[in-house]
Amino acid sequence: MTLLESITVPMGTPASDFSLMGVDDKTYSLSDFEGKKVFVLIFMCNHCPYVQAIWDRLVSLQEKYAASGVQFVGINPNFHPDYPEDSLEKMKEYHDEYKMNFPYLQDKSQDVAREYKAQCTPDIFVYNEERKLAYHGRLDDNWQNPGEVSREELDGAISTLLKGESPAEEQNPSMGCSVKWR
Repeated sequence: MTLLESITVPMGTPASDFSLMGVDDKTYSLSDFEGKKVFVLIFMCNHCPYVQAIWDRLVSLQEKYAASGVQFVGINPNFHPDYPEDSLEKMKEYHDEYKMNFPYLQDKSQDVAREYKAQCTPDIFVYNEERKLAYHGRLDDNWQNPGEVSREELDGAISTLLKGESPAEEQNPSMGCSVKWR
């Protein structure tokens, strides 16, 4: 496992379109989420312990904010023969196991991950209603132990955006397993 941090992407960078198959066998694109006030895109995978440690918290945040017009989408860029745990079949199992309440998509070509400059899993990108990047950072200050979290940074960024404000400029990078590039 190679530990990486997300790289700096300029705030205001527009979200790029995509067309990816989900675990529900439907194809999704950015336009499917028009009208959402906040769009949260998480590059994630099944095997990474950093993702596994926060999965329930992501599901809880989607539940907390769904009625407010917030949409989470997970994208798995790890389509690699050395990581069978990240196959579409296993993605479906994880989707059910974690009771995911947001689309979980497979980036077979890895083109979407490259376009977004994703580096690690999880790599979290938050876009405002105009689909401009407003937050690119970690979930909170303790990925390992939810009981010891003192700063819920993703939650705070979403809440700030829903108030029509911009999140703080200083943002801590996400960290996790490297994207498994082919």
